[in-house]
Amino acid sequence: MPNQTLKTGKKEKVRTMFNDIAGNYDFLNHFLSAGIDIQWRKKVRKLLAKKNPKVILDVATGTGDLAIELCKLNPDKIIGVDIATGMLDIGRQKILKKKLDKKISLETGDSENLKFNDNTFDAVTVAFGVRNYENLQKGLKEMCRVMKVGGTVAILEFSKPKSFPFKQIYSSYFKYILPGFGRIISKHNEAYTYLPDSVQEFAEDKAFLMEMEKAGYKEVSQKRLTFGISTLYFGTK
Repeated sequence: MPNQTLKTGKKEKVRTMFNDIAGNYDFLNHFLSAGIDIQWRKKVRKLLAKKNPKVILDVATGTGDLAIELCKLNPDKIIGVDIATGMLDIGRQKILKKKLDKKISLETGDSENLKFNDNTFDAVTVAFGVRNYENLQKGLKEMCRVMKVGGTVAILEFSKPKSFPFKQIYSSYFKYILPGFGRIISKHNEAYTYLPDSVQEFAEDKAFLMEMEKAGYKEVSQKRLTFGISTLYFGTK
C-alpha cells in the first residue's frame, strides 16, 4: 500500500523528513547502496564532460554529493539548491573541508520556483530528487527555463529492475531490508519507507521521457544503470 501521508502537502513533508535525517543521510546512502551511488554520480559527470559546461545548476542538491563530483569538470561555478536547510548545512561543511567553496555555493531553493533568470546555466542536474517534486511538470519546466539553449539536462533517479532474478531480489531488499536498516540508523520511522513507495509510484522509462518532452526538452534519452536500479535520463534544450 503506497504511503498515503505524503499525498497531501508533499513538499513540506519531504522538507521536514530530509531535515530530520540530514545527519545520517550520507552514511545511509553509501551503506544501503553498497557505494554504488558514487559510481552513478560519476556517470553524470562523464556525460556532461562532453559538453564542457561552465555554469551548472544542481537541483535538489541535498548534501552536495553530485555538485562535488561535478567540480572535476572544472566549471566556473556550480550552484546547488534544495528546500531542506539541514541537508544544505551538511553539504556546506563538506564543501569547506574539500576547499571547493570558491566553486560551489549551496542555496535554499524550490525546484518548482527557481529564482534564476531564463537561459542562465549550461547544464542542469538532479540526482534522486525529481520523484520528490510535488508538481513534476512544473519542476521540469523550471529546470528547462533556466537552462541555456543547447544546454544539457541530466537526471539521475531510482528505477525498478525488470529481469529475473534481480527484480525479485531487489524488490525484497527495497521493501523489507532497506526500511529496517534505515529506521534503526536514522531513528526516523517514515523516511526509508517513503523511499521504496516513492520509487514504486514514480513514472519511469518512456513515461518519464514523455514528461521531459512535454516540459520542453529535446533529444531525450535514457541509460539504465546497475541492472536497472537507477536510470540516467538526459536531454537538451
